[in-house]
Formats: sequence, structure tokens, C-alpha cells
Amino acid sequence: MTPTLSSIRVYPVKSLAGTDLAEAQVYPWGLGHDRRWLLSTPEGDVLTARQVPGMLHLHASPLEDGGIVLSAGDGSAQHVPPPLHGELIATALSRLDTVRSAGSEADGWLSRHLDRPVRLGWLDEPGRRSVSEHHGGRPGDPLSLADAGPLLLTSQASLRRLNEWMMEDAAARGEDPPPAIAMTRFRPNVVVEHVDEPFAEDRWLGLRIGSVELRFAEHCDRCFLTTFDPDTLARGKEPLRTLAQHRRWDHKTWFGIRLIPVSTGKIQLGDAVTLLAEAVP
Repeated sequence: MTPTLSSIRVYPVKSLAGTDLAEAQVYPWGLGHDRRWLLSTPEGDVLTARQVPGMLHLHASPLEDGGIVLSAGDGSAQHVPPPLHGELIATALSRLDTVRSAGSEADGWLSRHLDRPVRLGWLDEPGRRSVSEHHGGRPGDPLSLADAGPLLLTSQASLRRLNEWMMEDAAARGEDPPPAIAMTRFRPNVVVEHVDEPFAEDRWLGLRIGSVELRFAEHCDRCFLTTFDPDTLARGKEPLRTLAQHRRWDHKTWFGIRLIPVSTGKIQLGDAVTLLAEAVP
């Protein structure tokens, strides 16, 4: 079968829960609505779920005007319009000096739910930040507030193989079968199904989703954030234990690839994924 796009997900606020979409606009810096907002301490240090796992339990839904609706499990919600003329506040994010403050109401809502003082900032112009050359960027490649690349792609075939490895390795250790790992652990933007071979995406140098062309930037190394269950916030050894056994090189573990748009346009669920260039195995 032809590889197809099976999932599109954006994360309007860096490290908060994501939102599934049926379609999305691809811009040079990534998907529309993806990672245009971040949380920081009052001093400007960027906060992620690595430091504050509770961020995974807060949700941000994108609005057409570029704003968001923040929501929590207790049913409370906060509308935040894009702060077009908000105060510029310092941020310690790499290759970016400032973001625009979302204001005291949003800060207060988030601070109450995270039980610590935080500020919400918005990236008004993604062209102010660039993809690092170290992460596959070329001069002029813009970037949202994502860690390293505009889009992250994974495949269902690779996830199935990972879960098979987990079962096999547990049996070899004489342990009970572990629960399957969900794709949400890896926070991809796009997921591809009907890929013949697990981890075939490791070799994809260029591809097209629908009519939008993208190029390979780098393989994605995985951190301990993947060991948190995003639903319960319980932390375990997986999937890093299994990835370290089967997918470890250069002292890191790997799952997924980062991509940089070559062209722009709309992608939607069910789009064909066409391989344009592939590395030699």
C-alpha cells in the first residue's frame, strides 16, 4: 500500500498537550499553530515538561486568529488572544532573545494550575529564529519555538516494532509484558502509516506529503520526557530502556526524524506520502 498520512498534531504551547487536526497549513517554520507559545520563569528561563511534568496535563487549542484556549482537567479554561503589541520579555531559548508577553490573566491562570509563577510568551514572527546548522538548518531556514526542527515525523511501523521489542525483551528477562507505548509519548507532528519497513524513515532524505515537499534535517534523539505517561504522569523505564538496547548510537537513543519544509501548502489526513530521495542502507 502507498504510505499515507495518518495523524497531524500541533502543540500550540511548547510542552503542553497537543491537538489533533484533520488538516494543517505548512509554513517554512513548521505547521500553523505549532509551538508559537512558551512558558518561562519570571526571570526568562524556558520551562518544559522535562522540569514541570504537570504541563502535560494542560491543553492549548488553537484559534483561527492565532490565539489559543487554555484548558485544564478541572474544566477551567482561559482564552488568550495573540498579544500583537504585548510587552517584549526576555527569553533564554536558543537563538531567540525575546517573546511577547501574553499578559497577567494568562500568567495567573497558568501559575495557579502549575503551582509556580510562570509567564506565557508568544513568538510574533518565526523569522526571528532560525534552525541551527548543527540540527540540519541552512541559511534562511526559520523555526518556531520547537527544540530543533520545524516538523517531527514518525511511522506506525516503527512504533509497532518498538512495542514488539519491549515484549520480547521483557520475556527474555522473565518479566510480565509491559503496556504498549502510545505514539503520544514521542510528540510527533506527522505520523505515517503503511510503511513497509520499521524505521525506513531513517533513510528518507526528501519526501512529499500531498503536494508539500520536505527535506530531512536530522534523526531525533529522545530524552527522558518520553518515559512519562502523558495521561497519568507516571514515570517508568520505557521506551528509553528498549531504545537503548536496539536504537542507540553516538551515545543517544533515536526515534523519528526532523524535517524542514521545502515548499508550503496544506496537508490533510489520508494524503499520500511520496519518497523523493533515500539514503543508501
